[in-house]
Amino acid sequence: MIVALSLWLAAKLVPGISIEGGWTLLFAAALLGVVNAIVRPIVVLLTFPITLLTLGLFLLVINAAMLGLVARLLGDFSIAGFASALMGAIIVSLTGWIVSGFIGGTGKYERLDGHND
Repeated sequence: MIVALSLWLAAKLVPGISIEGGWTLLFAAALLGVVNAIVRPIVVLLTFPITLLTLGLFLLVINAAMLGLVARLLGDFSIAGFASALMGAIIVSLTGWIVSGFIGGTGKYERLDGHND
Protein backbone atom coordinates (compact mmCIF):
# COMPACT_ATOMS: atom_id res chain seq x y z
CA MET A 1 0.00 0.00 0.00
CA ILE A 2 2.90 2.36 0.71
CA VAL A 3 4.32 1.82 -2.76
CA ALA A 4 0.88 2.38 -4.30
CA LEU A 5 0.58 5.65 -2.38
CA SER A 6 4.03 6.75 -3.52
CA LEU A 7 3.28 5.86 -7.16
CA TRP A 8 0.01 7.80 -6.98
CA LEU A 9 1.88 10.77 -5.51
CA ALA A 10 4.53 10.57 -8.24
CA ALA A 11 1.82 10.47 -10.92
CA LYS A 12 0.22 13.59 -9.44
CA LEU A 13 3.47 15.56 -9.01
CA VAL A 14 5.54 14.58 -12.05
CA PRO A 15 4.15 15.75 -15.41
CA GLY A 16 5.52 12.81 -17.44
CA ILE A 17 4.06 9.98 -15.31
CA SER A 18 0.56 8.67 -16.01
CA ILE A 19 -1.30 5.83 -14.30
CA GLU A 20 -4.76 5.02 -15.63
CA GLY A 21 -7.01 3.40 -13.03
CA GLY A 22 -6.79 2.02 -9.54
CA TRP A 23 -6.13 -1.57 -10.59
CA THR A 24 -3.16 -0.45 -12.67
CA LEU A 25 -1.86 1.42 -9.64
CA LEU A 26 -2.12 -1.70 -7.47
CA PHE A 27 -0.56 -3.94 -10.13
CA ALA A 28 2.24 -1.40 -10.65
CA ALA A 29 2.94 -1.34 -6.90
CA ALA A 30 3.01 -5.14 -6.71
CA LEU A 31 5.17 -5.44 -9.83
CA LEU A 32 7.57 -2.79 -8.54
CA GLY A 33 7.95 -4.83 -5.36
CA VAL A 34 8.77 -7.95 -7.40
CA VAL A 35 11.19 -6.07 -9.67
CA ASN A 36 12.92 -4.50 -6.65
CA ALA A 37 13.22 -7.92 -5.00
CA ILE A 38 14.51 -9.86 -8.02
CA VAL A 39 15.94 -7.61 -10.74
CA ARG A 40 17.28 -4.66 -8.73
CA PRO A 41 19.81 -6.64 -6.61
CA ILE A 42 21.33 -8.13 -9.76
CA VAL A 43 21.59 -4.71 -11.42
CA VAL A 44 23.06 -3.16 -8.26
CA LEU A 45 25.69 -5.90 -8.11
CA LEU A 46 26.61 -5.54 -11.78
CA THR A 47 26.87 -1.75 -11.57
CA PHE A 48 28.71 -1.62 -8.24
CA PRO A 49 31.87 0.00 -9.67
CA ILE A 50 29.85 2.84 -11.22
CA THR A 51 27.87 3.24 -8.01
CA LEU A 52 31.09 3.42 -6.03
CA LEU A 53 32.59 6.04 -8.37
CA THR A 54 29.46 8.21 -8.14
CA LEU A 55 29.30 7.83 -4.34
CA GLY A 56 25.95 6.07 -4.58
CA LEU A 57 24.19 8.55 -6.84
CA PHE A 58 23.96 5.94 -9.59
CA LEU A 59 21.41 4.14 -7.38
CA LEU A 60 18.94 6.87 -8.38
CA VAL A 61 19.47 5.90 -12.01
CA ILE A 62 18.89 2.23 -11.10
CA ASN A 63 15.67 3.13 -9.26
CA ALA A 64 14.52 5.14 -12.28
CA ALA A 65 15.29 2.17 -14.53
CA MET A 66 13.26 -0.17 -12.31
CA LEU A 67 10.34 2.25 -12.42
CA GLY A 68 10.69 2.48 -16.19
CA LEU A 69 10.73 -1.31 -16.48
CA VAL A 70 7.47 -1.55 -14.55
CA ALA A 71 5.92 1.13 -16.76
CA ARG A 72 7.07 -0.77 -19.85
CA LEU A 73 5.43 -3.99 -18.63
CA LEU A 74 2.06 -2.39 -17.82
CA GLY A 75 -0.02 -0.87 -20.57
CA ASP A 76 -1.86 1.79 -18.56
CA PHE A 77 1.27 3.04 -16.79
CA SER A 78 3.48 5.34 -18.82
CA ILE A 79 6.57 7.44 -18.20
CA ALA A 80 7.49 10.08 -20.77
CA GLY A 81 11.27 9.96 -20.39
CA PHE A 82 14.29 9.57 -18.17
CA ALA A 83 13.79 12.84 -16.29
CA SER A 84 10.24 11.85 -15.37
CA ALA A 85 11.41 8.39 -14.29
CA LEU A 86 14.18 9.93 -12.19
CA MET A 87 11.81 12.36 -10.46
CA GLY A 88 9.28 9.57 -9.93
CA ALA A 89 11.94 7.31 -8.44
CA ILE A 90 13.01 10.08 -6.07
CA ILE A 91 9.40 10.59 -4.94
CA VAL A 92 8.84 6.85 -4.47
CA SER A 93 12.08 6.55 -2.48
CA LEU A 94 11.37 9.59 -0.30
CA THR A 95 7.82 8.49 0.42
CA GLY A 96 9.00 5.03 1.46
CA TRP A 97 11.74 6.54 3.62
CA ILE A 98 9.34 8.91 5.40
CA VAL A 99 6.70 6.25 6.02
CA SER A 100 9.30 3.76 7.28
CA GLY A 101 10.28 6.38 9.84
CA PHE A 102 6.76 6.22 11.26
CA ILE A 103 6.53 2.45 11.12
CA GLY A 104 9.90 1.79 12.76
CA GLY A 105 11.95 -1.37 13.04
CA THR A 106 9.18 -3.45 14.59
CA GLY A 107 6.89 -3.17 11.57
CA LYS A 108 4.23 -1.46 13.68
CA TYR A 109 3.12 2.13 13.84
CA GLU A 110 5.12 3.97 16.50
CA ARG A 111 3.85 7.00 18.34
CA LEU A 112 6.22 9.93 18.64
CA ASP A 113 5.55 10.39 22.37
CA GLY A 114 7.07 6.99 23.16
CA HIS A 115 3.85 5.27 24.30
CA ASN A 116 3.31 2.34 21.93
CA ASP A 117 0.11 0.49 22.69
